[in-house]
Amino acid sequence: MRGKTVLIMHNPASTLHALGLIPIMNRLSQFCAFAATLAALSGCGTVSDLVTSNLPERHSGRPSIVVSLREQEAYLYRGGYRTASSRISSGREGYRTPTGRFQVIRKDEDHRSSLYGDYVDDSGRIVKANVDSRRDSRPPHSHFVGTPMPYFLEFSPGYGLHQGYLPGVPASHGCIRMPYWKARQFYNVAHVGTPVVVKP
Repeated sequence: MRGKTVLIMHNPASTLHALGLIPIMNRLSQFCAFAATLAALSGCGTVSDLVTSNLPERHSGRPSIVVSLREQEAYLYRGGYRTASSRISSGREGYRTPTGRFQVIRKDEDHRSSLYGDYVDDSGRIVKANVDSRRDSRPPHSHFVGTPMPYFLEFSPGYGLHQGYLPGVPASHGCIRMPYWKARQFYNVAHVGTPVVVKP
């Protein structure tokens, strides 16, 4: 009697389970779903900034910052190696960001503008928005609240790098705005005395 050849068809799911891959694939699919949701809600740039600003430092050494107004980019260096870059929004027409060689003269994690902000009443309701406190008169029964400028790295009196809105063009009153995660990354690495070069 001739022997029979038997083909055993494995169920792919049982093979994956036997190899211990099902839990890994479940975690991977959950991560992909989470990443897709985050990207949809936040925009690709924000997710990229979140990831790249939290990567482990590969270089140590003295930090320095270089800003290119033409490229609308800021670069963080450690010991001469570029370790991070960020999109920026610098000063708009009439409020140009100063160029030259500077250094960080002050750090303030919860800084607020002393010039630009809103007039609000005692309940916190905005009475007059987007004001210049030097030019716009204060309405009765209101007080000035400066615009938040988190992770402020002042490099020249009244000018600094900080977290702020990036419309894709120069739009600030002279400061250098950065996305939240990048502003925090630069802030955490820099210290008073860190060189800052602002190029045209």
